[in-house]
Amino acid sequence: MKILLDTTAYSELKRGHAAVADIVRRSGRILFSAIVAGELLHGFRSGTRYEQNRRDLEIFLERRHVSLLPVTLTTAERFGRIAASLRRRGTPIPTNDIWIAAHALEGGAELLTFDRHFEQVEGLVWTRLG
Repeated sequence: MKILLDTTAYSELKRGHAAVADIVRRSGRILFSAIVAGELLHGFRSGTRYEQNRRDLEIFLERRHVSLLPVTLTTAERFGRIAASLRRRGTPIPTNDIWIAAHALEGGAELLTFDRHFEQVEGLVWTRLG
């Protein structure tokens, strides 16, 4: 199983959420969006443990079964299609989440999230936790 963690899933994994940890343990490959990394780094800077949180993220990203996904033209094309579809249907979601969905689709991964609004993205395979 190939998964992509969104920001909420990674945060809950670090907090010891049992269901997230179990899925991560069982997955063969973990994709990690550069957009998620950016959201996390922003959050880390707002807290008091920036260095520790950044170090933990870097250690996580160095695992052999974890791949950091850069934003490519293919990602941008998927983003554009998703955003246009959401707008046509009148079901917008946060912009960063459109990028994250684009990465999940590009990587052929199941998105793990605590956010329900991903149900608006056509063709996205996702699991809402919690």
